[in-house]
Amino acid sequence: MGKFDDLPETRRRGLEKMEEVYGFEMTDGVGDFFRYTADHLFADIWNRPGLSNRDRRLLLIGLLAGSGGQDVLTIQIPAAHAAGELDDDALREITILMCHYAGWPMGSRINAIVEDTIAKAAKKREA
Repeated sequence: MGKFDDLPETRRRGLEKMEEVYGFEMTDGVGDFFRYTADHLFADIWNRPGLSNRDRRLLLIGLLAGSGGQDVLTIQIPAAHAAGELDDDALREITILMCHYAGWPMGSRINAIVEDTIAKAAKKREA
């Protein structure tokens, strides 16, 4: 039995996908914002056929870089790396591309997130 099995099917699917995408433990939440996030965005949109999680993640990283969404990039970049969707080289290439399309300051912020992600993963492998 899974930890979300006592929840409605849509919420269960949403929370499971959130854990898969974010790479950390989720708990059920309350309110309309959480409902739309779990039940619609993750249960429905992230589970649609046609794009892989990696495809969605690449699009999201580009959108976040273009709109200044550094706070969410600090979640998405490490999660993509941990899930094996984007390796060290791919993340560094994204950084270079984003510098030229989203601006050097945003590229610098992405670079800091990328290098921190890579360093933490290396330290974890060594431990």
